[in-house]
Order: sequence, then C-alpha cells, then structure tokens
Amino acid sequence: MNLLKKAILLKNHSGFRKYFDNTSWLLMERIVRMLVALFVGVYIARYLGPERFGLLSYANSFVGLFLALATLGIDSIVIRELVKRPECSGEILGTAFGLKICGTIFMWFAILATVPFTENDNQTNVFISIIAFAILFQAFNVIDFNYQAEVKSKYVVYVQFIQLFITSIVKLFLIYIKAPLLWFVGVYCFDAFFLAVGLIVMYLLNSGNIWLWRWKWKVARKLLKDCWPLIFSGVLVSVYVNIDQVMIKEMIGAKDVGFYSVATRLSTVWYFIPIAVTDSIFPAILNAKNNDVLSYYQRLQHLYDILVWIAILIALSILFLSEHIIHLLVGQEYIAAASVLSIAIFAGIFTNIGLINNKYFTAENRQKDILYRSLLGVSVNIMLNFILIKKYGIHGAALATISAQISTSLIYTYLKKDSRILFFMFLKCFDARRIFQ
Repeated sequence: MNLLKKAILLKNHSGFRKYFDNTSWLLMERIVRMLVALFVGVYIARYLGPERFGLLSYANSFVGLFLALATLGIDSIVIRELVKRPECSGEILGTAFGLKICGTIFMWFAILATVPFTENDNQTNVFISIIAFAILFQAFNVIDFNYQAEVKSKYVVYVQFIQLFITSIVKLFLIYIKAPLLWFVGVYCFDAFFLAVGLIVMYLLNSGNIWLWRWKWKVARKLLKDCWPLIFSGVLVSVYVNIDQVMIKEMIGAKDVGFYSVATRLSTVWYFIPIAVTDSIFPAILNAKNNDVLSYYQRLQHLYDILVWIAILIALSILFLSEHIIHLLVGQEYIAAASVLSIAIFAGIFTNIGLINNKYFTAENRQKDILYRSLLGVSVNIMLNFILIKKYGIHGAALATISAQISTSLIYTYLKKDSRILFFMFLKCFDARRIFQ
C-alpha cells in the first residue's frame, strides 16, 4: 500500500510528470525512427543491390570517420550551460552554432586531405562531398539543445516526425521512379536541410528569436576548454563505428560493404531496448549510491542480469534465423550477409556490458576510463581489421568488432583493479544458483 501511495504521489508530482513526459517523447521518437528506418532501409537495399548499397554505405561511413570534428562533442556542455544560465541563451546558442560551423569547415579540410590516400573514383568522391556538405545544416541542432535544457523536447520531436515522414516518402518515391544512386545520396542534404528549417520555424514560433544569437569569444573559450576530452573521445567513437566499412571497401570492394552493412544494421536494430532500460533504471541506481552502497551494487547487478540475458536470448534467436531474416527482408541477393549477421549479433552482449560500464564510470566521476576504453577499442579494432579482413573477409570484420568490444567491456575492467568488480558482475550473470534462488 505504501508503494502504491508513493507511486500515486510521484505520478501527481509536477516535476516528475514534466521529466516523464519529456522522456516519453524522446523514447517514442527513437522507436518510431528505428522502425521506419528499418522499413525504408530494407526497400532501398533491395532496390540498389549489394554493390550500389555498399557504395552508399561506404560514402556515409567515410564522412562518419570525421563527424566528431564537426559536432565537437559540445552537446552536453551546451545543455548544461543553458540550464545554468538561461538568461544568456542568445550568447550560448550563437557561440555553439558558430563553433559547429567552424568544426564542419575543419571536417571538410580533413576529408579533402584524406581522400587522395584512398582508391576512390570520381563518383565516390562526389558522393562523399554531398554527404559532407549536408553536415553543415546540423549546426542548427543547437536549437534542440535549447529545448532539452527547457525539458520541452516534444517540440523537436514534432519536427523530427514530420521530417522522418517526408524524407521516407521521398526515398520510397525515388525507388518507385527507379532513380539513380546519386539521387539517394542527395536525400542526405534534403533530409538535413528540411530538419534545420523545421527547427528554425519551431524555435521562432515557440521559444525565441534566432536573430538574437551572438558570438562571444569568452563563451567559445569556455565551451572548448570544457569539451576538448569529449572531442577526442568523439573522434575515437566515430572511427570505431565507421572504420570497418571503410576498410572493407579499400581492401575488398563495395559489394562486400553492402553485405556487411545490411548485416550490421540488422544486428543493431534492437539497441534502443538496452538504452531505454538503462535510462529508466539508472536513476534508481544513482539514488541508491547516495543512500545505500549495498543496494547500489545490487541494483547494478540486476541491470547486468537483465541486459546480458536479453542480448544472449536475442543473439541465439538470430543465430538460427539469420538466413530466413535476410531472405525475407532484403532477398536472396544478400544471402551472403546471413553468416555475418550470425556473428555480428553477438556483439550486442558486449555492447550492453559497455553501456552499463560507461554509466558506472560516469556515476563514479571517472570519465577518463571511458576515454581510455574508447582508445583501447579503436586500437584493437583497427589492428584486427587489418589482419582478419585479409584472411576472412567481411566475417573477419565482424570478429574484429566483437573482439574490440570484449577488450573494452571485459578485459579492460579485469586488468584495472578499481574496475574489476564490473568483470565479476558479468560472471555472476551466469550463476544459476543466484538467479533462480
């Protein structure tokens, strides 16, 4: 009864309702976007075929290697400053916008300096240029930060839903008229431009005047001083996420990128589940940390149990159904992706562990561990890609990814004494006596 009363009081608490509604909008947008992206992505992959789809994925991944240079990792810092100093929102938003424009230009120069070292033809470089240009419009995402700071993300979600609907219709229309690959690349620009316009309109209607944004050197220096570790960490993550497809293209070919891209996209389509579970449970874990250390570690262990076994059950299911899934969704032409999917799906186990580990390090104020783990993961991934792609092709790339995640989620926590408790929490997930007692 006491729990019921507390639940009713919490439900009626204005602060709780505000944050719950905001989180609900964000979660709903994430789920809908995942489902629509899967549906539309399947049709695009079927239409383009492995080679053209692989070329599209490669161009996107190549730009993705440098994306952190444009975003600068200032997102959370900007939101923090907006919460602390809402009266200075014009200066903060204007400066953040300017920094992102400068970061995008720097990203373009980095891409221009790197492209000559690839074996890309002119067409591929044109695709890369178009996608890189689209990143410029993402500077307007600072408007999203403003709404997050005000806990009014529903306004952004309105725009994102409209953008998702319009661009999805455009992509399906391009398939219907049998458009060339270049048009699908152009959708990246249309997508980014439409979202930017939508955010501007929503901001002007609901929150403020974009013409009041101002650049301030003092604010710029503070943002850059606070976010430089995040920039470095973001670069590592960008490389980690995109390097495998870039290396497959350079070492094997675009068609294999198509197979690999389909497999990895399908293997990660369910990742919104652990993110939602973690975001929902972790506030309770943090609360326990401040009040009861024993309860803190017990709740952390429960989170390990939930996410590890969810990943294992999904991995085992996909292992036996991979060929049927590939055949059903993208057709027999992509059947070579089935065996890669059977391998890549097991990466989810270690992705979930890494997700919990990052939350733990954040709770313990040990952000440097997150950076060191990222550096280890990137190093292992690149090294093993060079070795395993040559020997096993795209299967080697999937094995390299899993090995890199094992190194960051298990090996790192075991070798570092003050993190070893996380390694043993993972092992406890398989203690049948404890689970079923």
